[in-house]
Order: sequence, then C-alpha cells, then structure tokens
Amino acid sequence: MSENTQAVLESTPSKAEEYGASSIQILEGLEAVRKRPGMYIGDTSDGTGLHHLVFEVLDNSIDEALAGFCTEIHVTIHADNSISITDNGRGIPTGVKMDDKHEPKRSATEIALTELHAGGKFNQNSYKVSGGLHGVGVSCVNALSKLLRVTVRQKGKIHQLEFSRGVPMDRIIEVVDGVEVSPMKVLGDTDKRGTEVHFWADEEIFTHVEFHYEILSKRIRELSFLNNGVNIKLSDQRTGKEEIFAFEGGTRGFVEYINKAKAVLHPTVFQATGDRQSDQGTNISVDVSMQWNDSYNEQVLCFTNNIPQRDGGTHLTGLRAAMTRVINKYIDENEFAKKAKVEISGDDMREGLTCVLSVKVPEPKFSSQTKDKLVSSEVRGPVEEIVAKTLTDFLNEKPNDAKIICGKIVEAARAREAARKARDLTRRKGVMDGLGLSSKLADCQERDPALAELYIVEGDSAGGSAKQGRDRKFQAILPLRGKVLNVEKARFEKMLSSEQITTLIATLGTSIGPDEFNVDKLRYHRIIIMTDADVDGAHIRTLLLTLFYRQMPQLVERGHIYIAQPPLYKVKAGRDERYLKDDVEEASYMMNFALNTAALVPQDGAEPISGDALAGLVRQYNLANAIMMRLTRLIDRAALSAIMTGVTLDMTTLDNAEATAQAMAKTINDPAVKVLVRTDDLSGKHALRIERMHHGNVQVTSIDADFVDSADYATLASSAATFQGLMGEGALVRRGEGERMKEFAVRDFHGAMGWLREEAERGVSKQRYKGLGEMNPEQLWETTMDPTVRRLLKVQIEDAIAADQIFTTLMGDEVEPRRNFIESNALQAGNIDV
Repeated sequence: MSENTQAVLESTPSKAEEYGASSIQILEGLEAVRKRPGMYIGDTSDGTGLHHLVFEVLDNSIDEALAGFCTEIHVTIHADNSISITDNGRGIPTGVKMDDKHEPKRSATEIALTELHAGGKFNQNSYKVSGGLHGVGVSCVNALSKLLRVTVRQKGKIHQLEFSRGVPMDRIIEVVDGVEVSPMKVLGDTDKRGTEVHFWADEEIFTHVEFHYEILSKRIRELSFLNNGVNIKLSDQRTGKEEIFAFEGGTRGFVEYINKAKAVLHPTVFQATGDRQSDQGTNISVDVSMQWNDSYNEQVLCFTNNIPQRDGGTHLTGLRAAMTRVINKYIDENEFAKKAKVEISGDDMREGLTCVLSVKVPEPKFSSQTKDKLVSSEVRGPVEEIVAKTLTDFLNEKPNDAKIICGKIVEAARAREAARKARDLTRRKGVMDGLGLSSKLADCQERDPALAELYIVEGDSAGGSAKQGRDRKFQAILPLRGKVLNVEKARFEKMLSSEQITTLIATLGTSIGPDEFNVDKLRYHRIIIMTDADVDGAHIRTLLLTLFYRQMPQLVERGHIYIAQPPLYKVKAGRDERYLKDDVEEASYMMNFALNTAALVPQDGAEPISGDALAGLVRQYNLANAIMMRLTRLIDRAALSAIMTGVTLDMTTLDNAEATAQAMAKTINDPAVKVLVRTDDLSGKHALRIERMHHGNVQVTSIDADFVDSADYATLASSAATFQGLMGEGALVRRGEGERMKEFAVRDFHGAMGWLREEAERGVSKQRYKGLGEMNPEQLWETTMDPTVRRLLKVQIEDAIAADQIFTTLMGDEVEPRRNFIESNALQAGNIDV
C-alpha cells in the first residue's frame, strides 16, 4: 500500500450505522455491458465514456460522504494511465452473502462488482440520497476494465479482490457448514478503513485510454463545492501535477468562484435553501445561488445528488418559472419596464446570470443512464416554491441590488429589441440566410455538409495560396481581412454590424442568436481556422474561438471546429526534404540526424556506444532535462542539478532529512544558497527549504516528501544513476564514417550532445515559415490541407468553467485580471515575437 493511500485512510469518521452484507441487494446480471457499453457509460471513442468510469467510482465515495461516513478521497492518475480512487468511508461490505443464488456463495464486494443493479443504493437504510441510483456504476467499471483491483479495509482486516474484464481472478473456495463459499483474500491487519478501487481501462472497448487531468479536475471541483467537509486530492503521476480540492460555501461559494474573473453587478450572492415534501411524499432538498455580472452570457449549472445535468430538467424548469414570475412582478410594481418602454422576456432575465442549482432527491429519475436530464416531476414544485419565496424577500430587503438587477434586465430587453431590428435589416439584405455570400468565398462543389470543409484563412495573401492549393471538390476557402470583432466586449447589434462576422455567419448558414441559430443548417461540418504562426495569427485565432465559444457553442460541442497545424520548418539534408510541425519536432529530427553514424566513447579503452543504446541514453537525458526545465519554477535549479549528480533524497526521518540537506549543500557549494530542514507541525512530514540570496532578496523553494514519491523524482534519480560515472578520462564523441569521420574530446554527456547538435546543423538547411503566404500552393496542400498527411487540432471544452474564466480574463474589459494572468504565466509563454 502506498504512503498516499495510507494518508487518505488516516482520518476515519466515527459514525457506525450498520452497513453489512445484508445491505447489498441483487437485481440482475451484467452480461450486456461489454456488448453495448455506450448504453451504460456513454461514447467509448471520444473520451466521455472513459472518464465516466472514474466518475462512477468517485460517486460511490461521495455517496459515503453524503451519508456522513467519509472525509478524505484521493484520485490518482498513475504513470501507466490506470486510475485509483481511495476513500476513508465504511468500505464495501466484505461478508459472504449466504442468500446468494450463485455457487459458490460470493462476498458482497464481489456481487457489487459483478452484478448489474446490485448495491446498497437500493436500500434506503444504507443511503438516504445517492447519485448512483441505477446501480450499474462500479460493476460497469469492472466489466470495461482489463484489470480491476478492489481493496477494502474494514473491521481490522485488509480484504482484496482482482478481476479481469469482470471475471474474478484467483478465486478462493472454502466450505462452511457444508456450503461452498468464495470469500475475499485477506492481506493482513489494519487500523484504517475505506475502499480503494484501482482499474486499467480496456483497450478492446475504448479507442483511447489516456485520462485528461482537466476533465477530472472539473468534476472534482464541482463535487468539492457541493460537499463541504470532504477533501479530495487529485494527483497525476505522469506530470507531477497535484491539487487538493477543499472548497467551502456550497453553491454560494461555487457562484463566487465562477464569477471571480468577472465584474459582478451586485456584491451579495442570492441563495435559496430549504427542504420540502413533494406531492408524492418524498423529501426534496434545494440549494440554489445566483449572481448577475456584466457579461451577456447565461451560465447555469444543475445538479441532482451531485450528478450534473447539462440538459437541465424539472429542477431547472422550476427555477426559471419562479424567476420569471417573481422578477416580472417586481418590475411591474416598480414600473421599470413601463418607463423604459420595453417588454421583458425570460431570456432578458438570464443575461449575465451565473447560477448553481443543486437538489437532493431520493430515487431520482433521469432520461438516460448518463443522467444528463432530470425527469422527476415531483421536483419542480419544491424548487419553484423555495426560490419564489426567497427571491421575493431578497428583492424587497435589498432594494439597491434589486434596482441594479432590474436595470440589467431592462438593458438586455433594449439590446434584444435593437438586435432584432439589426437582424431584420441584415436578413432583408440576404446576409443571414446566405443569399449575400461574400465574393471572397471560394466555395466547394460538395453539397453534403458532412463531407465539406471550410478553411478560414488570414488575409488575401494566404487566401490566394489556399484557393490555388485546395481540392475544390470538398474544400472551401474564406479569407478574412483585418482583426475580427472581440465579441466578449460587444453587444449583439454591434456584432451584426461587423462585416467579417456577418460574412462568416452567411458562409456557415446557421444564422446566429438564441432564437435564430440552427446547427442543422451548417454548410460545412469541418470548420478549420488556419492562421499564421505569429502573434497576429494567434490573436485572430483567439478572436474566432471567442466568437464560436460565446455565440455558437454548439459548433464546439459537436466537434466542428478545428485549428490547422501548418509546419514551422522545412528541412533538407541531401535529397531528403521534410516539414516539421514545431520546435519540439525540429529538435527531435535534428537529434536523430545527429545520432546517425554517431558513437560515444565514454572513457579510455571503453567500447563505443552507438545505435539504439546511444539513442536510449539521449532519450533519458532529454526527458530528465525537460523535467528539470519544468520544475525550475518550483525548485531551485541548483538543487535539481544536485539530484542529477547523484544526491539521494530521503525524508523518512529527521536524521535522514538533515543528512540529505548536508549532502545537497555540499554538492551545490554556493555561499548564496542555504539548504535547511523544516517539519510540518500538522502532518509531521519533513521537507527541504532552499534559500537563495539574489540581489539582496531571498528566493525560497522547497522539496517535500510528496516530491520524493513522485514520478518526476523517480525519473531524475534513475537518470542520475545512469549518467553518474559514465564519462571518464579520454571520453570522446565521433560522427561520420571513413575519411569523413570527426572526433571531439568531451568531459560530460552534455558536452557530447552539444557537439553532435552543432555538427548536425552544418549538414541541414532549414527554412522557418512565419506566414502561410510564404508557402506556394503546392507546399500548402502537401503540408496543411491534404487530408492524408495534414495535422488538425480539434477544439474541445474539457472544463467549461475554466474555459469561461480564460475567455473572460483575456478577452474581457477588466485589465487587472489580465495583468495578473500574464505575470503568473509569463515563464510558460512561447512563440513570442520580439
């Protein structure tokens, strides 16, 4: 068991309500899951189903927290792309169910992991509310994993089971009172409790099995806000990235988090909470928070028992009904609309609204297993009642806030009317329906949108090359001159007065606006943004992405938006010509070219290292260097260099930590650098504190026990072991054959790599492209437009809240958040024109 797992299990809640094998109820089998996985966990090709596996297991841990039995959860993405979820809840029941119809009688844990609709969620004495009603969660994960290991710490023992594609491995058979039973393996004793599920997704089921940190962090952030008192730790051993989610404030805190980069109109977040009995007699808990900002976009997040509903449902219907009724009444009583001579609609009320709506419902009903829409009819009434009463009191008790909110709504109504007039005008001109297609559009012959693609290119120069180089059968070209309007700062009517935007709308054929946009009328199912590889090109690309994200989000959600990846380099070595995408690919090509006919003699009399052996050393060296470059923002570079020269980190005891500090200080050998040991009073863990004096200021970085356990440290330590002592007296590197062979004496591996790179540069001619206009039509086709060889980036939103904050920060009116963002991320910036 890892130290991380131990740490998660340290804190154990004290509640002890009976939760044993009798709590698990079997409803039916699991045979269909592998045949039709999409019915249970969503799409298996685009990543949604893959990440749904994690959420199903995570929801079980959250259900334990909802029931009051869990305070710590740890989600780990391992280096091999497996996932483990550990909690300190009661643990899945481990006892053998003697009423099991299966022979031999199985443990409750095995039943929960191998039977569809088996679990404690169907027993209301075990869980009052739960997100896992369908009961297929962890059993689906088991069926769709090539390997799954469940470890349960319960009643002083460590129990474990392993499965392969849903089938138990190494089953234990015993006879009890003449009956065959199959208990769990007992690994030893423990004073902890909880469940750990570690699984490897099955490549036979999923197109890709690489988990995305951003998708997981988005969901964990939601769960943290909605479940106060639960600490959720997310660790990615592939990159060393780690976050602890322990947000407070519930839905109110969630709204404040979403709005933190926006200019809010009223300081007080409206919150309505309460419990109501539905007409059916079930108890429904409601928690909703709202706050308006100065943007033009509505952002409403809906949850039922912590499960998100992207399509809303009856709880959202109740919320909107209450808002419309109460706000309309308040506006009429105070004659806001009458004075402004406008009519208010529900859309006006929701412009600039940020809202988080959470309900807790026993046995909720959803439209599908993916739970994207709540269909429980009994929920609407309680939500509408609680919101209506609390919102009425809020408007009456806070007249200043109410006046600001109503002013925003009236302004939205005015803008909607102005936009309608502008839309009517553009429609009469034939712009919105495609009758006024730009003369600059070079359309394609294909009329099936699924087969047609549109390249949006920067300027007439690139447009000319693209028009000549394209395949006119299915590729259309639309050149855009100048900068596109920043729609983050513009109202709808101003947007419709922009020539570039109306040209683009007409070309796409979808129209625009909440009432007019129709994604089914899209004329091209692949929209490719192709701009130069410079700052201006990046700016235009960002402006177009802002337009699509804010005004046509369905195009992004349905996967219609792509970014072309034109090559940055053309290299030629002898008769070999090729295009290279970016600096990383260029560096890889140059190193491979340098290693051709190269050999390293590490010391006098040693056998030369060449071929695959030398290439392996180079890969290890480059990986360690890349890790060091990334970590220098967090750890003093001299300390990292000391690790690379062989200093071993040991923080297990205070004596070992102090010995490590002394060894590191001796290796660094710099009077401006001090290496000290610090001990955390709460956890008792030891860490190194590195203090560097620089121009009178002390720069402080640290190395803690978590870093010692990380994949990054393991890689650096492995590289140190490989290269320590490798080079000695008489070391040299050579390249070439026969009379053309050159040799160079070196002191270390770094010097050998530098000399090989210099030699390679002499044998290669390189051309760096800055603009698409620098390529002739043939080059543009064979590098960027030929479907058989081109590279495209598909635009996807993995974390909508993070994406919203980025667009607001970088494209909005507020200067301070943008300055802070630039200062915080300056060291990570690349592709800067100086």
